[in-house]
Amino acid sequence: MRCLSLYKLFVFVIVLFGIEKLFAQKNDIIRVAFWNFENFFDPFVDTTRHYNEFTEEGSQHWTLSRFYKKRNNMYKAILSLSEGKPLAILGICEVENTFVTSMLFNETPLKKHNYRVVHYEGEDRRGIDVALVYSIDKLQLIKSDVIHIRDPDNKKFRTRDILYAKFYDRGEDTLHCFVNHWPSRYGGERETIYLRNIAAETLKRKIDSLVKMNDKIPKIIVMGDFNDSPYDESIIKYLGAVPYKDKIRSDTLINLFADDKTLGFKGTLKHQYQWQTFDQIIVSASLLDNLGTIRYVDESASIFHDDFLFVKDETYGGVKLFRTYIGPKYQGGYSDHLPIYIDLEIKK
Repeated sequence: MRCLSLYKLFVFVIVLFGIEKLFAQKNDIIRVAFWNFENFFDPFVDTTRHYNEFTEEGSQHWTLSRFYKKRNNMYKAILSLSEGKPLAILGICEVENTFVTSMLFNETPLKKHNYRVVHYEGEDRRGIDVALVYSIDKLQLIKSDVIHIRDPDNKKFRTRDILYAKFYDRGEDTLHCFVNHWPSRYGGERETIYLRNIAAETLKRKIDSLVKMNDKIPKIIVMGDFNDSPYDESIIKYLGAVPYKDKIRSDTLINLFADDKTLGFKGTLKHQYQWQTFDQIIVSASLLDNLGTIRYVDESASIFHDDFLFVKDETYGGVKLFRTYIGPKYQGGYSDHLPIYIDLEIKK
């Protein structure tokens, strides 16, 4: 009798373990990434804009063959970044129009991943925009919109919009995503910081309105090239995104890219000797708990840094990014920024 009871207990444990394993296998790990594409223009003259340097007759001598080489470089890098699987979300910036994104995501091996592109024509002087690419196999788009950034003291000021998209995970959660490319430091860091502070305040107002509309903090992802480091005042003071190590329970936004020692590489772009992390992914604290069906996978925040993205730095030592251009000189590489990513777990 005792042997029979032990046998039943043994069978029960095995069955329980099998059920637990079965449910664990149903959870899906999805990847969310961002990449500044560095001047991904088509080679055609845009008669609606004054800026046409990236054309065959323009100062950059941007030809169709150079465009295709860039396109092919990017799709191969994205396949490596995604480890051959579809990215759930890829935020991108410095793209000219839907032609270049269509040629990249619909006319290369990336088309097998059923990507869709969210893009709005912006007001940037050079015609470069932010966009968002998502896999319809992973997420369902509910709505999208743009948030304009305005300088109250300069009515003529125009910059890249912030792109907003709301997704449904086909479970019980929604995901709010913001793609950013804040004003550059061209003209001097101190002289332009107020513009990035304005961008941060604009984004913060939108996030605060989302929080007020919900009983609990919604699941939010903020990504982009902020042209500031995680500890600059635009991020810390005006956006209110704190490093993970400094988070407290009441914090809304957690910057997962504030500690470069945990990211696998020392920065996303290089200026002379120094690597900096201008590209960041920031999440709401609600993505760090176990409530709902979507949560951040601990310690998954990373800078993607495969060897093919670098060349030897003869001037400042070590390596530098294999860029498309350095000033007017064509290099034939990838980008002047490295991609970044996080992983999310979706409970089924």
